[in-house]
Amino acid sequence: MPQMAPMSWLLLFLFFSIMLIMINILNYYLFTPKIAYKSAEETISVKTNNWKW
Repeated sequence: MPQMAPMSWLLLFLFFSIMLIMINILNYYLFTPKIAYKSAEETISVKTNNWKW
């Protein structure tokens, strides 16, 4: 079996690196997170535990 030329390895590396970068950029800009905003009426209740030893 013939060996691959070093230029082919370089082209494969560049191709997959560019594809990885493009997929990451697309995922970053196409992902829309669901942000839940709390209304002003909701209060934060703090539960305190007083331990009696």
